[in-house]
Amino acid sequence: MVDSHDMTRTGVLVVNAGSSSLKVKLTPPDHSVLVERLGHGATARSEAGPVPIADVGTQTQAMRFALDHLRARPGYSEPRLVGHRVVHGGTEFRQPTVVDDAVEAAIDGLARLAPLHNPANLEALRAARRLLPDALHVAVFDTAFHAGLPRRAYLYGLPPCYAADGMRRYGFHGTSHEYVTARAATLLGRPLSELRLVSLHLGNGASAAAVVGGVSVDTSMGFTPLEGLLMGTRSGDIDPGLVIHLLRSGTDVDALDRLLNHGSGLKGMSGVSNDMRDVRAAAAVGDDDARAALEVFAYRLRKTIGAYAAAMGGLDGVLFTGGIGENDVATRSEALDGLGFLGVRLDHERNAAGAGIISTDDSAVTVMVIRTDEEALIADDTRAVLAGLTRESNR
Repeated sequence: MVDSHDMTRTGVLVVNAGSSSLKVKLTPPDHSVLVERLGHGATARSEAGPVPIADVGTQTQAMRFALDHLRARPGYSEPRLVGHRVVHGGTEFRQPTVVDDAVEAAIDGLARLAPLHNPANLEALRAARRLLPDALHVAVFDTAFHAGLPRRAYLYGLPPCYAADGMRRYGFHGTSHEYVTARAATLLGRPLSELRLVSLHLGNGASAAAVVGGVSVDTSMGFTPLEGLLMGTRSGDIDPGLVIHLLRSGTDVDALDRLLNHGSGLKGMSGVSNDMRDVRAAAAVGDDDARAALEVFAYRLRKTIGAYAAAMGGLDGVLFTGGIGENDVATRSEALDGLGFLGVRLDHERNAAGAGIISTDDSAVTVMVIRTDEEALIADDTRAVLAGLTRESNR
């Protein structure tokens, strides 16, 4: 039997499985292993640098490799708490949840809503439960932060039976949006409960969230992570009539899936890459397709910020996070261009420095660059579940 009191003194192993990658982080003492390119010449690195690895093809093999590497580190102690990132929790999971066989089965059942993500999450979770059978395993869901969306935000314009069958907006990147909005309140020295914030998580996947008083009230991703902003390889918003047209023109469902999820976005529009740095380099030497991709990327950000300001009845802050949001100076500038009517004033020197507050001192809206730390939030949520269990057992 696991001793809850002992667990509060140990670290949390955070497991973040992607479709072709696995990151595990033991915190404290902040030892991590990232395995990428599963099944395609896998590579691995820790916080200290590259790690030798033989070819690893599955999440199960990657989990075993990562644990073996961590166990060889000085001072390692077997974790009694394991927090798992799970992308889709549907309407069933609205908060961090202790994993048992029934929860595993439910996550498996939700794979139809996130076929690129939940199966990988689940394989890593099952491997971790086998390798660490004495630990308390907790699932933390990307969708949970958006679980309280008002129906005006989560409903599509379809008959009610479709929403009853789960066809509604869920939203994703919830752990990132939750973490950076809490950090923003700290930076501003104001209670989160009084802030209206637009959070922009911009990476290969990109999403926006309108957050009022720490609660998500709208978000750009929807039933799947395909909706919304332009992304690295995903189209984002597209007329459903165009999808129908492509199907009627002979494009099969699998080809359409590949086009919208893997062959569109920055990569598809530019014909160059899904990496913002490559697209900017091509645009700088006159590639008009690359320039068009950048224009669409920034324009969708700009109009989303404006729309969310209207939805919230005002705006106190805009937050940039994720690989592009944290590192691409031009994206931040282009996304905010023309938003002076909202009181947004960017300080270009601060923006070039790229950390903390990057708006001017007299800007009515504070613009911030905040490095996301989803693992830290997952660890905190996992400890909170334990604390709740401990309180229950002491009653």
